Amino acid sequence: MSDSEMHWWSATETAQRIAAKEVSSREVLEHMVARADHLDGPINAIVRRDLDRARATADAADAAVMSGQELGPFHGLPMTVKDSFQTEGCITTSGAPELADFVPPEDADPVRRLRDAGAVIWGKTNLPIWAGDIQSYNEVYGTTLNPFHPDRTCGGSSGGSAASLAMGFTSLEVGSDIGGSIRVPAHYSGVVGHKPSFGIVPSHGQIPGMPGTYSQADIAVTGPMARHVEDLELAMNVLTGPDRWNAPAWKIDLPAPRQESARDLRVAAWIDDPSSPVDTDTKRVLSALVSTLTANGVSVDDSARPGFTLEKAVDVFQRLLYGALSGGHPREKLDHMAADTSDTPLGFVKRNTAMRHRDWLSNHERRLQIRKRWEEFFFDFDIMLMPVQPRDAIEHDHTEPQFDRTVMIDGVQRPYTDLFTWVGPAGVAYLPATVVPVGMSEAGLPIGVQIVAPYLEDRTALHFAKLVSELCGGCPRPSAAT
Repeated sequence: MSDSEMHWWSATETAQRIAAKEVSSREVLEHMVARADHLDGPINAIVRRDLDRARATADAADAAVMSGQELGPFHGLPMTVKDSFQTEGCITTSGAPELADFVPPEDADPVRRLRDAGAVIWGKTNLPIWAGDIQSYNEVYGTTLNPFHPDRTCGGSSGGSAASLAMGFTSLEVGSDIGGSIRVPAHYSGVVGHKPSFGIVPSHGQIPGMPGTYSQADIAVTGPMARHVEDLELAMNVLTGPDRWNAPAWKIDLPAPRQESARDLRVAAWIDDPSSPVDTDTKRVLSALVSTLTANGVSVDDSARPGFTLEKAVDVFQRLLYGALSGGHPREKLDHMAADTSDTPLGFVKRNTAMRHRDWLSNHERRLQIRKRWEEFFFDFDIMLMPVQPRDAIEHDHTEPQFDRTVMIDGVQRPYTDLFTWVGPAGVAYLPATVVPVGMSEAGLPIGVQIVAPYLEDRTALHFAKLVSELCGGCPRPSAAT
C-alpha cells in the first residue's frame, strides 16, 4: 500500500518502515491524527489526546533512527491506548466522573512496556465506566459507535480500542479482559485481539482498582488488539513477563506452537450448544469456517468436548467473575446485595458479588476441576474453536440496572447475561483465546471466532489464528473508514 494508505499498514510494517527511513514517525503520527480529525467525530473512539508530548517523542524517535541507535520492536509507532490504563502526565478516567481530572504520576505497566519498545502514545480510547460493560459509554466522554453500524455498540470494555483499529486511527492497541472485554469488541468491530493466559502480562496501573492499587483481579488479563495477527504476536513478546513482585527471580518462556504448520494442529469446534444457542448468522458463519478449514487440510472434530457442560462452566465463571468485581463496593452495600433472594439475573449478580470467602473457595475448586478437564482435553486436541457471542453487535441499550437488560437472539428475548456465556469457558480456566473476524452477518456486521488453546500455549492460539485470518480474508473495513 502507498504512503497515503499508511493507516492500513500493520504495526509491524510501520515500525519496519520507520526503522528503514522510508517514512518518519512524525509523518505517521500526523497522518493518523489528521485521519482521526476527519473521521472520528461521529464514532467517538478517541476521547483524549496527548499531542505535544507525542510529537516530541516522535521527533526523538526519528533522531534515534538517523543517528543509528538501537531500536525497539515498535520504535516510532504511533498508537492509542484504552483509557483504563494510566498514562503518566495524561488524564486517565476509566470512564468515571470521579477521575475526570486525574493525571497519573506514572504509566501502567503495559503502557511502560510499550513505550520502552518505542511506541508513541498519542491518544486514549473510550470504554464503559470502570471498564464494566460490553458497551462503551460513560458520562465523561459519551458513547462510542460501531464503525459498521451507528445503531450498534462497538463492544466493551475495550470498545474504543476496537473502533480506533477498525477506523484506521491506530494499528495497535492494548485492552483488558475479565468478562470478554478484548474478545467481544474484536468480534463486534471486526478486528483481532488476544486474551492471554492469566498471569503472564502484568496489569499494574490499570483502573480499576483505583489508582495506587497493587493487587490484580482474578480472571482479569491485559492483551493486545490489532488488525493483523502478527502484530498480536509481536506485542505479546513486548507485554509478556513477570510482574513487579516476581521480576527478581521469575522468567517467562512461552512454548512454541505445538506444530510448525498450523494445518497440522488438531482442532475441535464447539460452535453451538442447547444451553446457550447462537443465532442463525453466527452458526452459518462458524459452520462455513469449519468447512473452509476442512477444505484446506485441517482436521476438525465438531463433536469433541471437554469433560464438562457449557452450563456448568458458565455458572462457575459468572460466580467468580462477579466475586472478582466486588472490590469497589462498601461493606454495607455488599451486605444488602447478599440479602437479595430474587430469582432474577440481577439477584444472581448481587449474591455472587457479595459471596463469602468460603463460597469463593468452593467455586475456585470447581474452577480447578474445569481446568483439569481442559488439560485432559488438550492431550488429544490443540485448539478449540468457539463463538465469541451468540450474535453480532447488539443495539445500544444504556438502561439501568445493567443486568435487568435483555437482548434479542434469533427473535427470542434473552437475559443480558447470556452475552457473557461463550467467553466463560476460556476465562474461568485462565486459557489464552485469540479472536479473528471470519465472516459477516446479514446486517453487515462482523462475526468473529474464539481460538482457544491450552494454558500458557498462547503461541499455538496465535499460530492458528494467522491461518484462519488468511483463509477468511483478514479484517473487514467499514464504509465509515473510507
